[in-house]
Amino acid sequence: MRAAVSIVIPTLNAAETLPGCLAALFEGLEAGAIRELVIADGGSGDATLAIAEAAGAVVVQGAASRGGQLRQGAAAAKGDWLLFLHADTVLESGWSAAVLAHVATAPERAGYFRLRFDAGGVPARLVAGWANLRARLFGLPFGDQGLLISRDLHDRVGGFADIELMEDVAMARALGRKRLAMLGAIARTSARRYATEGWLRRGARNMGLQLRFLSGAAPERLARRYRRSGRRS
Repeated sequence: MRAAVSIVIPTLNAAETLPGCLAALFEGLEAGAIRELVIADGGSGDATLAIAEAAGAVVVQGAASRGGQLRQGAAAAKGDWLLFLHADTVLESGWSAAVLAHVATAPERAGYFRLRFDAGGVPARLVAGWANLRARLFGLPFGDQGLLISRDLHDRVGGFADIELMEDVAMARALGRKRLAMLGAIARTSARRYATEGWLRRGARNMGLQLRFLSGAAPERLARRYRRSGRRS
């Protein structure tokens, strides 16, 4: 029986973080969980593509729009399940067992990981704790928590929207809280932008953008606002 899961990672100049993300996936290869790796690149000018090719990834290229890149990656993937990850996310030990358990028992629900930052201290714990609580209570996991979803369910909700920003929120809304479940494993993501901008400032800005999107603001307008204060991950 072939492994069920296609890993899909959108990239844009991700040479610094992609190796760590990929190294954590070897656990899944050893467990027989991974069918293939798909890198959906948005026009990287660094070593991202060389790293992807050295890892044996299927590489697809298109415009730099994370939602669009995720759609391209999903279209190229052959697995019965899709696991979407950010290039600066590292899955911690035990993730493959959690993924295989979900695949075997919950085909009608999408799964996401418990968030942790690669930084210590109270601010990191508080922001991650809020993200995990928000996901549980409101059904709003974000992209840095990953998304494991069956091909069938993915296609039924229409996949990711081809938008530059908030594609993860749009997907969570399409699924609804009852079709989302937290997996018993951790996704550790980069805290670099929080450390650079300040935990309170970045957290407040992100929350403001999310609330505007949920209130009906156009993603293109929000993306322009987001770019003015720093590049997306």
